[in-house]
Amino acid sequence: MLKTETLLDWQRAACAAQAACDFAMTQQLTICVWVLDRHGNPLAMQRINNTPAYCTDIARNKAATAAAFGFATADWQQRLADKPALLDGLSKQPGLITFGGGLPIEYNGERIGAIGVSGASEAQDIACAEAGLNALDLN
Repeated sequence: MLKTETLLDWQRAACAAQAACDFAMTQQLTICVWVLDRHGNPLAMQRINNTPAYCTDIARNKAATAAAFGFATADWQQRLADKPALLDGLSKQPGLITFGGGLPIEYNGERIGAIGVSGASEAQDIACAEAGLNALDLN
């Protein structure tokens, strides 16, 4: 049996990245945002001037973590609240992010990608990622 998959295209990914940055600018934030496909391959990246360089890798890793596991990176704390050793061990894995700013992108119940934001506070990164996700208008 063959299965077709829904793909997030680079144009929509670029719109999501732009929307996240536009929202950040309204809040006077400097961020970096990555949008990846369901397999973790890059589709779009935007970085507002003067965002710290480390934020580029953190944003990509947030998106990659959300794409791989299918839930928001902020959810790791709650999911493993009763398993602190596991949370500690996972948080030490290269590229795996266990704090907020990464969100999966879903369409009709299927994960088609993820968005990751870094550069501001955790809550602000999440808000920027949500702005990017909302711009996709996938509901």
